[in-house]
Amino acid sequence: MKNDLTTNFIAEIKSILQNARVKTYTAINAAMVNAYWQMGKRIVDEEQQGKEKATYGEAILKSLSVELTKEFGKGFSYANLRNFRQFYLTYPDAENCYALRSNLTWTHHRLIMRVDNSDARNYYLKECEEQQWLRQNASP
Repeated sequence: MKNDLTTNFIAEIKSILQNARVKTYTAINAAMVNAYWQMGKRIVDEEQQGKEKATYGEAILKSLSVELTKEFGKGFSYANLRNFRQFYLTYPDAENCYALRSNLTWTHHRLIMRVDNSDARNYYLKECEEQQWLRQNASP
């Protein structure tokens, strides 16, 4: 009898810890995805300076990459900064896409935003959300 109680007790404690880890991962992911979107917006704003099209974006991204890498380490390469910019350009309306952005991982977004056809992209976004791909794959 005591072994069963101990086994159940340990299983419950493990479950509490696993749930906390998933919640932590989800919160961190949502914050980082939101930060990447905000960075993308700010990059686009700086590049365009109120104009319809950017005129000198490459130089900005290269300089920004150097500065961010110095202070925050890897993860801010020129290519990643371009991804942040593309992320914002793919989802420019903050109101309509906030919940979706925060429920998917950055990896999901990087893959989905490369889909050129907006109907296909929306299909994949809907599938990610409905199938709860983040929650199924969330592990620290």
